[in-house]
Amino acid sequence: MAWQEIDNKLYKAFVFKDFSEAFSFMTRIALLAETNNHHPTWRNEWNKVEIWLSTHDKGNIVTDKDRALAASIDKLLGIVSV
Repeated sequence: MAWQEIDNKLYKAFVFKDFSEAFSFMTRIALLAETNNHHPTWRNEWNKVEIWLSTHDKGNIVTDKDRALAASIDKLLGIVSV
């Protein structure tokens, strides 16, 4: 599934084998977010991670900063973003 722009946010859901894989993925995203000083809104339930990206200091809209973080997140899983 590609990132979707919904209500001025980029959204994507990721499903993993189990909680450990999902949590490991979230840990890697946390390191990316800190490096980029751009933090997602997210939700985790067992093996599913949902992520919403928007730029808070630009009025909670989607910016190039969000698109760049989305592409970096996809790279963690070897997904090629368009």
